[in-house]
Amino acid sequence: MTIKKTPRPQVVLTGFADECSNTKTMVEQFATFAALGLQYYSVRFVNLGDGQGVKNVMKLTTDEIRQVVALQNDYGLNVSSIGSPIGKIKLLDVNDGLKDAYVPFDEYLSNDVRRVCDLAHMFETKLIRGFSFYQPKDDDPKKYISQVVDRLGKIAETCHRSDLTFGLEVEANLVGCNGWILAEIYRQVNHPAMKLIFDAANLVVQGYTTAEIFEQYEVMKSGIGWMHIKDYNKTTVEVKGGRQDEDKMKWFVPCDRGYAGHEAILRDFAKILPSLTEYYQSRGVPGVFLDLEPHVKGGGQFGGYSGCDGLGVALRALCKTLDFVGIDYHLRDFEDLRAARGF
Repeated sequence: MTIKKTPRPQVVLTGFADECSNTKTMVEQFATFAALGLQYYSVRFVNLGDGQGVKNVMKLTTDEIRQVVALQNDYGLNVSSIGSPIGKIKLLDVNDGLKDAYVPFDEYLSNDVRRVCDLAHMFETKLIRGFSFYQPKDDDPKKYISQVVDRLGKIAETCHRSDLTFGLEVEANLVGCNGWILAEIYRQVNHPAMKLIFDAANLVVQGYTTAEIFEQYEVMKSGIGWMHIKDYNKTTVEVKGGRQDEDKMKWFVPCDRGYAGHEAILRDFAKILPSLTEYYQSRGVPGVFLDLEPHVKGGGQFGGYSGCDGLGVALRALCKTLDFVGIDYHLRDFEDLRAARGF
């Protein structure tokens, strides 16, 4: 799909397909997305129903990837991004009581990062989602900016050599836990293959107010490449901006409710959509993705669940918000079905 030029700015709708299925089976993921009218999805957790169970996309064999691609083609879907866990490991090899893994960086760059680049090519996407590493527990993340900048610069360069873009997501408990730190990391990395991923709910869960979230969006704005769309309905946390218990997060809601302020954020984002769309189309990407990751039935450190019904509710909430702020989007219609049948 290629975005058509219209008087209004446009986005491309996508989402984490594994959110719609408790068992993560690909048939349920793809059938739900096709029925909702979506043509893109972010791939993260996969279950081919072959007795192998649920696998992270990083663990798929070449044969399993071919099976996923063949099935997604049957449903008229394409991958928008690899929802990888790159960067969700410890920055330092310290015993701080956290369960997160540590991998020596040279080994990580040679194996995991190169692996995710290969996956992007096999799934025919140009975008990879990633993170900014875990600092030691209860330590100040700002102390580790320079180390993270060095590692992310090398990750961005590896992606760049494969003609890919690495999206760095703002998320609690990582060095890039808020928009101010993430914007500084982006400024220092200063690499054309790295963009930022704004996720307002990931800031609400840390106790930031609506005004503070908009302020963080503004400092990130020049580097934002795409957005994850979800909201959160509780701002009372034990330590504002501090370490959060991700397994206890249960107040996720669609984007038209909660404390994130998506209406104001998207209305402002519309101003840069035309230039950002041109940038992505020059890199072989159809446009600027808004990636549904609703978590409306629960979320945690490495994923979330919304169910088929929850995905539908979240999509309708996003469409309603986009209509209100004057941003266009595309869902499948009868003409798409006719074109798919060769009419």
